[in-house]
Amino acid sequence: MTETNIQNTEEKKSLSFVEQLVENDLAEGKNGGRIQTRFPPEPNGYLHIGHAKAICMDFGVAEHYNGVCNLRFDDTNPSKEDTEYVDSILHDIQWLGFKWGNVYYASDYFEQLWEFAEWMIKQGKAYIDEQTSEQIAEQKGTPTQPGTPSPYRDRPIEENLELFHKMNTPEAVEGSMVLRAKLDMANPNMHFRDPIMYRIIHTPHHRTGTKWHAYPMYDFAHGQSDYFEGVTHSICTLEFVPHRPLYDRFIDELQEMQQQKDYRPRQIEFNRLNMTYTVMSKRKLKALVDEHLVSGWDDPRMPTVCGMRRRGYSPESIRKFIDSIGYTKFDALNDVALLEAAVRDDLNARSLRVSAVLNPVKLVITNYPEGKTEEMQAVNNPENEADGTHTITFSRNLWIERDDFMEVAEKKFMRLAPGKEVRLKNGYIIKCDEEHPCDKDAEGNVTTIYCTYDPETRSGLPGADRKIKGKTLHWVSADHCHKAEVKIYDRLFNVENPSADERDFRELLNPQSLTVLDNCYVEEFAAERKPGEYLQFQRIGYFMVDPDSTADHLVFNKTVGLKDTWAKQNK
Repeated sequence: MTETNIQNTEEKKSLSFVEQLVENDLAEGKNGGRIQTRFPPEPNGYLHIGHAKAICMDFGVAEHYNGVCNLRFDDTNPSKEDTEYVDSILHDIQWLGFKWGNVYYASDYFEQLWEFAEWMIKQGKAYIDEQTSEQIAEQKGTPTQPGTPSPYRDRPIEENLELFHKMNTPEAVEGSMVLRAKLDMANPNMHFRDPIMYRIIHTPHHRTGTKWHAYPMYDFAHGQSDYFEGVTHSICTLEFVPHRPLYDRFIDELQEMQQQKDYRPRQIEFNRLNMTYTVMSKRKLKALVDEHLVSGWDDPRMPTVCGMRRRGYSPESIRKFIDSIGYTKFDALNDVALLEAAVRDDLNARSLRVSAVLNPVKLVITNYPEGKTEEMQAVNNPENEADGTHTITFSRNLWIERDDFMEVAEKKFMRLAPGKEVRLKNGYIIKCDEEHPCDKDAEGNVTTIYCTYDPETRSGLPGADRKIKGKTLHWVSADHCHKAEVKIYDRLFNVENPSADERDFRELLNPQSLTVLDNCYVEEFAAERKPGEYLQFQRIGYFMVDPDSTADHLVFNKTVGLKDTWAKQNK
């Protein structure tokens, strides 16, 4: 086998089953070799990482096969929709790195859908039902028992038309009537048992205002919108598998009305993204926001795209994670640690290294001249030389992490202790005083540590090569730093799969999901960073400036630690 054939074979193996189906259609010459997909979010909430998976598929297929992916807002329920959500969806898709061909709305097709519904009525294929929603649900039967026909199923066509027009008036009472397709009440597929096509809603629409009072249901609007736009591959998640026959049936009827058989969209379903220790239900996420159980849709604990952006996730890391878990026909629960590993790996290559002390204790270098300072060079990113360096000020008085000192040290403790030496990052080797290593307050807490430094061991000098047993510690100058608030995040829920738990999801929230540290210090270079810049607090983890941060009140969000400590803590 030639090298080219081997390469082609490997590429074939790496294709998802969705891409393989697309390639089969292209090979058969369907749709004239044209590829057109769409991403159809309902603007009733913010996008979460489950939507990001669909975005990667919808836009990715179009990109890979030189097609186009359009963005279409499924705005058929004005009681739940808002322009705020529209704007956020546009922003999130762009941030993830995708470009749409066109922006459409289901409301663009309200006139065409209305005409199609009228045609269905005139053909005796749809009728007005004046039963309550409870009565309709009861008469639909069960998956093993056929439904019973509505008493209104055979009312005259003219009466159906008259009532349908009445549905679209301000006088119509919400819930008083619906338009149903006359299909098959005994069909084993429950979606075929005279599905509802239109219902009455009087809430003003975010685009059409009060022009409409009757709105199409998703199953009636979705396939037709795909057809009107010329979508070739309608890619969606597995819960739409039982909807597919209805999707095809309505398109059959539409083609009959238009007397066209030129093409038809193909619906393909893949597994949705479920992740441990969180929920993907928009209803539950909205409840968390509305009930102030989180700070908002962009709370860094939320699985929303905007929450992950605020927390410091990169769009590349999200896309790499989604690519790593792949697309199948089987639902699975993905470990959030896999996402965090992808984030950690990506940020290691792109983040600026800065010094920050989150649990500070004062360190005084007693033989360093008072008032003296030195400018030391710190590498911005050892993974990318082009990122350059920045200066950090060294002085007699420093802050170090409290955990980096132990007055009575264990034998294996390799950090600062009486008589022990350590190296200060980008600085000198220091030695803790043996006779008077520290001061304490009345409660016995260490307040100040005393050390001496070896002036021949500054980083970059020949003496810097002197070998010591102690580790290298990070620090900030107490006289040249900025106080900051740091927010540490943990799992939002206490249980691995809250969606499968029968208890109220509010009871499953982790009370320790947010810890606020308000006595932290960061170097001046870190204080000058802006939201959107990826940072590594050396020896601690990855962080990002919060959008609410100000010059007078710095706020940083912890993105992810340098290592996965969760698995070790929860064995």
